[in-house]
This record gives sequence, structure tokens and C-alpha cells, in this order.
Amino acid sequence: MILFPAMDLKDGQVVRLYKGDFATVQQVAQDPAATAVAFRAAGAAYVHMVDLDGAKNGRRQNMDMVRAAVQSGLRVQLGGGIRTQEDLQAVFDAGVYRAVLGSAAVTDPQLVADAVARWGAERIAVGVDARGGKVRTAGWVEDSGLDYCEFARSMEALGVSTLIFTDIDTDGTLQGPAFESLARLQKAVQCRIIASGGVSSNEDLRRLSAMGLYGAIIGKAWYTGAVDLARAVKEEGAQ
Repeated sequence: MILFPAMDLKDGQVVRLYKGDFATVQQVAQDPAATAVAFRAAGAAYVHMVDLDGAKNGRRQNMDMVRAAVQSGLRVQLGGGIRTQEDLQAVFDAGVYRAVLGSAAVTDPQLVADAVARWGAERIAVGVDARGGKVRTAGWVEDSGLDYCEFARSMEALGVSTLIFTDIDTDGTLQGPAFESLARLQKAVQCRIIASGGVSSNEDLRRLSAMGLYGAIIGKAWYTGAVDLARAVKEEGAQ
């Protein structure tokens, strides 16, 4: 299983939210470049980055931090504010390895199909961000009304091969991932699934790996010291 230590970006800072609530924003690292280097030193090969400003208002504002992570040697998986082909071109020109389409995948499925056709399925992921089983958009503020499994199936039909599933109610809580929701998603699609939200320990990572998931995102658990990333890399591997 691939491990994706995470950096959420807002106003030029590395921050964390609780259950996606922007009112709970808290800075968790002083230097994003040094954080990326620390991830690399622990053996990680990827970093998952979310431009929260872009996710909320559609305008990416933290690309300098993204470029710093690219320069660290990590493969950057970036989401937030990527809503057009021009956005995709810009982030790939900045060295991003994989772009994550979230809100745009809900409002403009044709963008997803065109992106996969142009860039290849390896370079495009779709974020399935759910609360109460329904997909959320616009920085998790708006309820699309779509069932998360039905949405995932529609993305698979467009050629998407990588999904990032976030259970918003577990995100930032350190209470464990939404294992049942992940299992339901696994039964619904054949896509590679990256679990996001709630990871609280190395044991959680072992359990996710045992499920056969493609990857897991580690956010708050790393910043609080609840997860030993170097140990996890040795146990689960990094690619």
C-alpha cells in the first residue's frame, strides 16, 4: 500500500481542519519545504497536497509551496481548485505528478473524461468526499445529493482508475478511518482506492493495507506523532 503523508495549504501555511470545517483551521507546520523533506527522509515517495483556498473559491493560491514539495523529490498528488484543462496544464507544468479533481468532477464530468484521455488515467484521480454517504463539493461545504458509490461508478465509467475517498466525519478526528464505507466502495468499483480521513495509528494503516487498498493518506496523525511514518513505510512499503 502506498502511503501519502499530507499537507493542507491555506494562506501560505500548512494547516489542518477538523471534519473539513474552515472555522477550525490550525497551523501545524512552520516550513512546508522542511516538512516535505521530513516526509522524504522517512521514506515516503509521495505527498498528498490540498490547496484549501482553491478548493473553496476555485483559485489556487499556494503553488509556491507545491513547487517546493516537487523540488524535494516527492511525487506530488494535488487537489483543490483544479477545474479546467488550463488548471490541469498549469499544475502539471509546475511538476505535479497526479491531479485530483473534486468539485469539477461533479459539475463537469466531461472534464474528467477529457482529462483522462489527454493525460492518462495514472495522472488523474477523482476525489470522492462524502458526509452521510452523500458527495460534498466546494471545499466540502455544498451537498451534491449524490450517493458516493453511484458517483464513483460514474467516474469509473469515464475511465478513472484512481479514487480518493474521504469520509468527512472522520477527517481530522484521529478516531480511525471509515472502514465500512471503504469496504462498500471496494465492492462498488474496480478502481484503485486511496483512503483519507481518520487515520490515528500504525495499526489503522495495517488494517487498511489488509483490505487491499491502493493507498492511505496520513494527515493529522503524523503532525501529532500518532503515526510513525518511517515504520509504516517499512511495513507497508512505498512506491
